[in-house]
Amino acid sequence: MELVTGSNAAIVLAYIGLGLMVGLAGVGSAIGVSIGGNATIGALKKNDSAFGSYMLLSALPGTQGLYGFAGFFIVNSSGVIGPEITLLQGMAILAAGFALGLVGLISAIQQGRVCANGIAGIGAGYDVFGRTMVLAVFPELYAIVAFAATFLISSGL
Repeated sequence: MELVTGSNAAIVLAYIGLGLMVGLAGVGSAIGVSIGGNATIGALKKNDSAFGSYMLLSALPGTQGLYGFAGFFIVNSSGVIGPEITLLQGMAILAAGFALGLVGLISAIQQGRVCANGIAGIGAGYDVFGRTMVLAVFPELYAIVAFAATFLISSGL
C-alpha cells in the first residue's frame, strides 16, 4: 500500500474539498426544503388554496445545493486536479470547498426557517408571500458570496 505523499496528498485534499462543497451544501438544501415542506403540510390544513406559494417558498432553500454543485463544476473543470497539482492548490480547493459547503449548509437551513414562517403566515390568512421572498433572499446572499469566493479561488489556481 502506497503512502499518501506529494501530489497524492494534494489530490486527496482537493477531492475532500470538492466532497465538502457538494455534500454540505446539498445536506443544507435537503434540510431547508424539508423545513419548508413540513410547514407546508401544516399550512395546507388551514388554507389549501395557497399551495403554489407554499411550494415556491419550500423550494427556495434548494438553491444552495445548486451553488455547491456549480462550485464543484467550476473547480473540477479548471483542469488543476491531476498529477501536477501542488499542495498549495489542493489546500486552496479544500478551503473553498469547506467555505462554500459550510455557508451553503447554514444559509439553506436558515432560509428554510424564514420560508417556514412565511408559509405559516400565509396559511393563517396573511398576505406575506412577497415580503417572505424578500426576507428569504438575505441568507441566500451569503451562499452567493461563498460561491463567488470559490470562483475567485478557482481562477487563481
